[in-house]
Amino acid sequence: MKIEQLYTGCLAQGAYYIESEGEVAIIDPLREVQQYIDKAKANNATIKYILETHFHADFVSGHVDLAKKTGASIVYGPGATTDYKIHSATDGEELKLGKVTIKVLHTPGHTLESVTYLLRDENGKDHAIFSGDTLFLGDVGRPDLAIKSDLTKEDLAGMLFDSLRNKIMPLADDVIVYPAHGAGSACGKNLSKETVGVLGEQKKTNYALRADMTKEEFIKEVLDGIAPPPQYFAKNAMMNKMGYDAFDSVLEKGDVPLSPEEFEAMANHESALVLDVRTQADYIKGHIPNSIFIGLNGQFAPWVGALITDLKQPIVLVVPEGKSSEAVTRLSRVGYDNTLGYLEGGMDAWEKAGKDISTLDSISAEEFANRAKAEKINILDVRKDGEYQSSHLEDAQHLSLDFINEKMNEVSKDKTYYVHCAGGYRSVIAASILKARGYDKLIDVAGGFGAIKKTDLKTTDFVCPSTL
Repeated sequence: MKIEQLYTGCLAQGAYYIESEGEVAIIDPLREVQQYIDKAKANNATIKYILETHFHADFVSGHVDLAKKTGASIVYGPGATTDYKIHSATDGEELKLGKVTIKVLHTPGHTLESVTYLLRDENGKDHAIFSGDTLFLGDVGRPDLAIKSDLTKEDLAGMLFDSLRNKIMPLADDVIVYPAHGAGSACGKNLSKETVGVLGEQKKTNYALRADMTKEEFIKEVLDGIAPPPQYFAKNAMMNKMGYDAFDSVLEKGDVPLSPEEFEAMANHESALVLDVRTQADYIKGHIPNSIFIGLNGQFAPWVGALITDLKQPIVLVVPEGKSSEAVTRLSRVGYDNTLGYLEGGMDAWEKAGKDISTLDSISAEEFANRAKAEKINILDVRKDGEYQSSHLEDAQHLSLDFINEKMNEVSKDKTYYVHCAGGYRSVIAASILKARGYDKLIDVAGGFGAIKKTDLKTTDFVCPSTL
């Protein structure tokens, strides 16, 4: 028996490759499926099952393409309905894979069709669970993502409580836990940075598995502080349910070099969004006017999904050299399949063609501190609500990047703003969006809040919620 976790940091997502006696099961595959086919071929094995733990909301799974290319069966949990052929498994059903067995445990709560796959080894011993978004390390899945359901999030949280107590917690402490996500995912609140654990440790440390916890306490705690889901979640879930364009055709259409003239025409006549995915330092130095920055070096796909509201939005890319295919691929992972090409030669070619270039003012944290002490300035903090509530500059205006499209009218075009986040990535995203909407008095604070705290600004400039 062979088990391999294939973890993707940008999505904080774990797919799994299980092999026994030349037969393979892939759990929760990514959109680009050739990697799984190549891995099985290298091992002289055949992909038999594509096991989906639920209808994913935070990414578009590769199940449809993988089934078409391999003939493998797509397996979902009880009650799942799709626009393509699947095997809707029953609770307790056993799937044979070589010498091992995979038992389907129906664990509704995160979604109605959610399942946990229990892997039993050649001797019939419980070896591991692939818990999807039912159980994470340190947390459990959010219960507010059911598609077209009349159930409330409280109803689903109650189901999740029962699933954990009746299906997962009775398993032995030495059972390995392979979750679908780790820290950084919006599918839970307090996910661990670890991506593999054991059930016994979770029973001791995971707040949601406390033995003396009542259902009412569980519902209250699991829902407390849960942020609204990003806007693309429901759209990705529907793509996973209904099907989508083949990834190969998306990549072929999007990974196309465009001359500066072609690029400009595409932006002007196809209403394409110019998306700059280079580093924030490169964007600050020089970028195409009205382009939006979301760098590949950060949590690229989730921020695209949160901030670009139309999955069908035509997109043209400004990319680092050699990164066009990666950018198109990572966009497709969250359902953005309408990339039309990238600027060949990058900003050097754009500049040589005599095209307009814009820059973004950026200053060090030290210079920011000097200006803040010398005069009253407008500070715009674009971190998440929890970050801001934990500690922030006394006079800072808060505008979480997650909601910048909805709350942009809270910013004045007549004022100069010093924009900061935690480390410098999100502030440039926010500034690029504001600039594209006509806000031209923006100054980025390099290094963000982390760098600001190292300056000689008085500690009284930082306000803790307990003193508010």
